[in-house]
Amino acid sequence: MRYLDEYRDERLFRSQLARLTQIATRPWVLMEVCGGQTHTLVRYGIDELLPAGMEMVHGPGCPVCVTPVEIIDKAIALARRPNTILVSYGDMMRVPGSESDLLHVKALGGDVRMVYSPTESVKIALENPACEVVFFGVGFETTAPANAMVAWQARRQGIRNLSLLSSHVLVPPAVEMLLSSPHNRVQGLIAPGHVCSIMGTGAYEELAAKYKVPIVIGGFEPVDLMEAIVMLTAQLEEGRCDMENQYRRSVREAGNQRAREMLFEVYEVCDRKWRGLGEVAVSGLQLSAAYREFDAELRFGLEDISVAEPKECISAMILQGLAKPKQCGAFGTRCTPESPLGAPMVSSEGACAAYYLYRRHNGEMSEDECVPSGEGA
Repeated sequence: MRYLDEYRDERLFRSQLARLTQIATRPWVLMEVCGGQTHTLVRYGIDELLPAGMEMVHGPGCPVCVTPVEIIDKAIALARRPNTILVSYGDMMRVPGSESDLLHVKALGGDVRMVYSPTESVKIALENPACEVVFFGVGFETTAPANAMVAWQARRQGIRNLSLLSSHVLVPPAVEMLLSSPHNRVQGLIAPGHVCSIMGTGAYEELAAKYKVPIVIGGFEPVDLMEAIVMLTAQLEEGRCDMENQYRRSVREAGNQRAREMLFEVYEVCDRKWRGLGEVAVSGLQLSAAYREFDAELRFGLEDISVAEPKECISAMILQGLAKPKQCGAFGTRCTPESPLGAPMVSSEGACAAYYLYRRHNGEMSEDECVPSGEGA
């Protein structure tokens, strides 16, 4: 399949790895932001093939993982209401809130429905006029335009029993928080190609220039990621700090103009809490004034819910690149995909889920290497 098979070609991958071995002279620390990139790195063992001393750390690039606990609790509260249908993607069903998850609410009789397209919620609302229908949408700039279509269609069709519970976030402000942190270890960054396919390259050009950190917009296949690592390493070895685009087959400088127009018609920028990072200024999207009537938090009075994150889960450190999943003392024992303590273990893009799936029996951590419980809270 074009644009897939060639980016999994072993010969191309090994030629890039050979080039990396030739040019790398120092133990650089690189971060991939996207959870899909994390899964590729771990599944194929790419991070273990790097020259001695080079390290890949995992960033806050899983939208499910960074959704705060209180948003999950708000979704659960809505799902428990009579005459209410909570509509969600499947990857949100088992993400733990403070006491439960949506799958348990469904098992106890709550009307929770899994969909594959956000606009399915429009059809559900039209078919159930006596019920309040709430679409639970989270994600980065990639999914925000499609989720915005729910409110856009509801407004134009005059659908009054449909609203959105959303927790959309913007990646660049979180990256800026990490790069400006006194604890930052990242010397080069692989930016998420899918986000840039919507938003373009401008924000990452600004970050590279401001923080003197090379950034490469990368794809998601093994050859994509190895090429991005080579491009970052070449910049670091040459003392350059530029933004480069490895994912040229999908990312253009201006991004997707139609998607951006939809996004900024329906949403406006706001401050937003990220699970594991706390509140990040101008990093969120909320419904704009013209669409505020479709905001489920306002409609059902849910604004004041506030929940502390589980102390045992070190997802905060993992999402900042300060720890690896297997350094958590609960990894694979008290925290598994069947019984997760935190979202990174249950999400299909979570770093903990990737390590559990592909690496849980490979090189177990000693007790001295584990991060004490509560340091990530």
